[in-house]
Amino acid sequence: MSERPPISPRSPRAALEPEQVPPPPKRSERARNPFVVVGNAIFTLLIILMIGVGAVYYYGRQILETPGPLKEDKIVNIPSRAGKRDIADALLREGVINVNPWVFIGGVFALKASSDLKPGEYSFQKNASLRDVIATIVEGKVVQHAVTIPEGLTSEQIVTRLLDNDIFAGSVREIPREGTLLPETYKFPRGTTREQVIQRMQQTQKRVLTEIWERRNPDVPVRSLDQLITLASIIEKETGRADERSRVAAVFANRLRQRIKLQSDPTIIYGLVGGKGTLGRPIKRSEITQPSPYNTYVIDGLPPGPIANPGRASLEAAANPARTRDLFFVADGTGGHAFTETYDQHQKNVAKLRSLEKQIQNDTVEPSEDAPPPTAAGAPADTNPTATTPRPAAPAKKPPARPPAPATAPARQGAAQSTTTPPVVQR
Repeated sequence: MSERPPISPRSPRAALEPEQVPPPPKRSERARNPFVVVGNAIFTLLIILMIGVGAVYYYGRQILETPGPLKEDKIVNIPSRAGKRDIADALLREGVINVNPWVFIGGVFALKASSDLKPGEYSFQKNASLRDVIATIVEGKVVQHAVTIPEGLTSEQIVTRLLDNDIFAGSVREIPREGTLLPETYKFPRGTTREQVIQRMQQTQKRVLTEIWERRNPDVPVRSLDQLITLASIIEKETGRADERSRVAAVFANRLRQRIKLQSDPTIIYGLVGGKGTLGRPIKRSEITQPSPYNTYVIDGLPPGPIANPGRASLEAAANPARTRDLFFVADGTGGHAFTETYDQHQKNVAKLRSLEKQIQNDTVEPSEDAPPPTAAGAPADTNPTATTPRPAAPAKKPPARPPAPATAPARQGAAQSTTTPPVVQR
């Protein structure tokens, strides 16, 4: 057996302490390489950066996709030359977004839309997310306002309407030539200039007129586009009923072929007031025979130009009138007209109308002295604001009480008797 060294007595503390501390392990030469140190640092930073980018992406996506605060669809106007901060403030003020403006700007940059934001009036849908809001502005699909121009207005009256409409901008250099604007319902974004509106109406009229002219009846007694517009404008002012336009056109076409004066009251009025459109009172007896280039009781054939801007339906009627021999028409008291080929039958229809007027007058309470004078002989004021020869009234409505035409007043032919209650001829 080997001998062990004798154990010398030691204190408990000394017994616990090692006799010799081992030296630390030597550091690897590779670990002390500066390239390794830098590489480890870069790798660590990349990991931290990736975690940060992932967190930002997740948070940003949540912000972009979260439904917005709008409780219902809303229209907001983004003014021209507005910066990204101005747009954000406007959207925040209108309740379209509920995030900090800088978050909105960050979303714009994230979607790469910094240079694509367009001014205009936009409709934002209910609960639109931030992504939807930015996409709406980038697409530039601004709100389109429907603007209806009624048939039968003069160019001066149309310009007045455009000037009174606050969705348009700019002024009008000059009133367009009569008959060059097509009445219709158009759609325009807010801020469209009035000159642009007029140009569009003129371009549409030219296109429609060309199509109608190519399909016209070769027997129609007009020889040019201007004459077609002039005839259509008279038809437009004479009736507002779609089922009568072609027949009214036939009366005037037959009169032109037989060289009979057209005798249309609206032409008298246009000769008196021009583009203002409305006479504001009945036609006087002296004005029926008053010489005027437009008075078709005096001149032969068509007047020198249109008396209003006719719509598509009246242009179609003028180009393709009904095939009848009618030469006269008069209101029948029920909202329409009675058409006849002979003057004797026309006189009978006029007598029926006079009798109906007297009956209506007897059944109607006389208005008080301070009551405003009746305007359009019972025709609804909004049907055609410029109808100087009033359009037929609805049968359910009684026209205001009016004194019958004097017994000595001649029964005027053609369109002169085309209203429900004919204009009173004053001495």
